[in-house]
Amino acid sequence: MSFTGIPIAALDFYDDLELDNSRTFWQANKQRWERDVRDPLLALADFLAPEFGEAKLFRPYRDVRFSKDKSPYKTHQGLFVRTGPSAGYYVQVDAAGVMISAGWYAADSPTLQAIRHHIDADGSRLRRLLDRLETAGWTVGGDTLVTAPRGWSVDHPHIDLLRHKSLTVRRCFDNDPAMETPAFAAVVADHWRRTEPLLAWLSEAVDDPDA
Repeated sequence: MSFTGIPIAALDFYDDLELDNSRTFWQANKQRWERDVRDPLLALADFLAPEFGEAKLFRPYRDVRFSKDKSPYKTHQGLFVRTGPSAGYYVQVDAAGVMISAGWYAADSPTLQAIRHHIDADGSRLRRLLDRLETAGWTVGGDTLVTAPRGWSVDHPHIDLLRHKSLTVRRCFDNDPAMETPAFAAVVADHWRRTEPLLAWLSEAVDDPDA
């Protein structure tokens, strides 16, 4: 299967799903999701696999067991390549367009502790990596604590980084015609390459025997 682009019809599908997030809608429109969302992303994964590794296409169904929002379907579709514990490359399609991202997304307690110890030891380098990406147009995000994590001083020079429970960088292509072309696969690959130093830093964190 060759990648031909992310069709505008994929965005239209999620526009419609946001208006009617029901099993009735899904059953009537599942073929649209398969044709316009799933298949293009699987083709993109095939293109990227030789360089970045095998990708996981997330299930479109929400886990609503502990949520007040009982909407059964995700209003986006994600594709993830794991590079380490909780870390990797990510692409997402939703009603706005395509997001290209990388970082760590959900770390268990030992992994998060290792990352924080690495921030303590080498936070200045992480900050430089993030600053370079921001200067190049990336947005830095992630879930953060309101205060300092347990065991760390609020006066720590890298307290803003230590507060992160997840840390990601992203570039958004909102309704961008470029995403509809076969060349967009190379755009994704190029952007993922630019995040390699960040992911390498994260790999060092979890491989650090002193963490």
